[in-house]
Amino acid sequence: MRGKRRLREASLIGVAPFSFFGRWRERRIQARYPIADEVWQEALAGCAPARRLEEARRARLRKLATLFLQRKSIQPVRGLELAAADRALLAAHACLPVLNLGLAWYADWSSIVVYPDVFVPHREEMDEAGVVHHARDVLSGEAWLQGPVVLSWPDVLEAGTPPGHNVVIHEMAHKLDMRNGDANGYPPLARGMSTPAWTEAFTAAWDRLHERHESGLALPIDEYALEDPGEFFAVASEVFFEQPALLQTQLPALFEQLGLFYGAP
Repeated sequence: MRGKRRLREASLIGVAPFSFFGRWRERRIQARYPIADEVWQEALAGCAPARRLEEARRARLRKLATLFLQRKSIQPVRGLELAAADRALLAAHACLPVLNLGLAWYADWSSIVVYPDVFVPHREEMDEAGVVHHARDVLSGEAWLQGPVVLSWPDVLEAGTPPGHNVVIHEMAHKLDMRNGDANGYPPLARGMSTPAWTEAFTAAWDRLHERHESGLALPIDEYALEDPGEFFAVASEVFFEQPALLQTQLPALFEQLGLFYGAP
């Protein structure tokens, strides 16, 4: 069963510009800590979007995954153990959204916490009347701005089942969205992209899906997308990578904007 996902906000810091030294350091890391061939092939077996990439882009993904594993701390908890191929799989999923954008888009956070199952954090929230509410939601993933990403390992392994589901891409999409300070469905757009075109495509798709849902009709993507614009962007991002043909057929304007943002799926 697909769990609820939550996110938290904090202040946003900038990302230092890339430099010659940065490129040299990346090449050094890739040379010193390569992902072994057998480990990478095992990881690819669990990442359908990566297997669909042409050879040059798949090689680029492998390089990004190598850097990701050195820059991010992956912390299994509650007795969970992750093998090298597990970590490579997680990195492959996480790097798909930044294959064209670059790892600098993930520069303001440093760790991924991985649970052996869905997790149930206890939360206290105060409403406008000053009443404190206690909540215990079952989660499969969670993203904190400038903080960690938290994932359920079984949900990571279930990428693509049900169709379009990918909890890692979902939470990474939140991280990209948060670069504007809020997970509101409007990440910083790539150079040359049109804000009105993005807004029009997402608004039209949002309205269409709400109309279908209210009419009791099946939706082409998970109805969790209708929670709020931030979840809409994250769910649409999952489907963009996991089922691009479906999204292109059902929501072509949305697919086009995501393609301009992420590059080809």
